[in-house]
Amino acid sequence: MNGMVEISHLYKHFGAETAVSDVNLSVAKGEFVTLLGPSGCGKTTTLRCIAGLERPDGGEIRIGGDVVASAEDSVYLNPEDRNIGMVFQSYAVWPHMTVFDNVAYGLRVRRVGSAAIRDKTMRALDLVGLADFAERYATKLSGGQRQRVALARAIVYEPRVVLFDEPLSNLDAKLREQMRDELVRLQKEVGITSIYVTHDQGEALVMSDRVVVMDKAVIQQIGDPQTIYSEPANTFVAGFIGVANLLEGRLTATNGTVCDVEIACTDGGEPLRLRARTNAAVLEGGRVFVNIRPEDLMLDVNEPAANGTKNVLPGAVIDTVYLGNFLDCRVDVRGHEIGIQIDHFEQLGEGQRVWLTVEPAHVQCLAD
Repeated sequence: MNGMVEISHLYKHFGAETAVSDVNLSVAKGEFVTLLGPSGCGKTTTLRCIAGLERPDGGEIRIGGDVVASAEDSVYLNPEDRNIGMVFQSYAVWPHMTVFDNVAYGLRVRRVGSAAIRDKTMRALDLVGLADFAERYATKLSGGQRQRVALARAIVYEPRVVLFDEPLSNLDAKLREQMRDELVRLQKEVGITSIYVTHDQGEALVMSDRVVVMDKAVIQQIGDPQTIYSEPANTFVAGFIGVANLLEGRLTATNGTVCDVEIACTDGGEPLRLRARTNAAVLEGGRVFVNIRPEDLMLDVNEPAANGTKNVLPGAVIDTVYLGNFLDCRVDVRGHEIGIQIDHFEQLGEGQRVWLTVEPAHVQCLAD
């Protein structure tokens, strides 16, 4: 069954507030796409418009080629008429029913025959690893098991699309990681189109074929996880995905694939001068931001020999935080605080003189 989802110029307002503004997105059949962003960015409202839980004020939504919502043509299908599955944050598992009856409920509503209900329900339970729990009541299940029941219920009637509204946020860290991996396995096995909402960047990067980063009601960037992380479109995406050292400066020169950026220092001394990757969106002489990921920086306790290729940033240690497999170290570089991840065996003292080095290829120049 065709599970392609197409969203064109979607708008949704709540009074004077714009919750979703001109959202355009196409999700291919069998694709796992995550809507990612902070609270209030519009991701959940977009999902609810796809589900039919919110009526769009503008634009069109198609599922499997069928128009399910069109503000211009006054088309609006109820959720039950869209052939979609939903997994909620709260699970919405009925405690007075057995696991089997919870999962079979959607089939009974659709008046499926009893033999088919048995076969489809047990197959869905087997997929989520709960076949042996069919006759157990939901009150006797753990949080992870209730989440599996909700997932089985969402896929049992073979919907065109499954929508996930932050389904793992109520689980503890270890179980959340386990369920995350199981969701990916199940989605690939079943091959169902999935749209997933979360504010957790780790979930988005690990689970998704593509990530849609949203902020202030609009889409900031769409791309595969590696591109979103390594080539953020702007400072918001750079700062929201992973950890970023963002420094404001001025583009002074461009030469082929690299550019020179001058960054004013708050200590009153000479400005920092960095060489970075070029960006077609920035103009010589204009304001820019450079983005340096902590893992791309190297730290030396002795001044490195100048070789003319790497950026060298002299600084002093502010503090270090032990995080198990690495130390999170903050360094004052001419009045700018820069974070770096270093080996947890490294011994550094507050105020210690250090030098940070980074290749120009790992310094990204952004227009905003």
